[in-house]
Amino acid sequence: QVQLVESGGGLVQPGGSLRLSCAASGFTLDDYAIGWFRQTPGKERIGISSFSSADGRTYYDESVKDRFTISRDAAKNTMYLQMDSLKPEDTAVYYCAAEKTTGWELITRGVLSGYWGQGTQVTVTW
Repeated sequence: QVQLVESGGGLVQPGGSLRLSCAASGFTLDDYAIGWFRQTPGKERIGISSFSSADGRTYYDESVKDRFTISRDAAKNTMYLQMDSLKPEDTAVYYCAAEKTTGWELITRGVLSGYWGQGTQVTVTW
């Protein structure tokens, strides 16, 4: 079965850290640009980070730059989002994504024919 399965969301205090995981099955992540998106109620899903092994480029939205880190473990066919120095405004549902395109197109256009994870809630609050 072709799917992306996320884990690692939860409740954390401001300034804390979380690591989201996204395991791929049925396809090889290395063949795809990978990315992370987030969405709050009533708002559009926005791209916050992406990476493509095809060109080796990594992109971050300004809102998460220098705090979040995207990575991938090819052996585990899993991608990660390390989130540090979390802020209340980072509260959202986070989605992983994979698309056969560039990292820039993925973070700006989203998934057109690839795959989404099921989403995981991250809540940053006292």
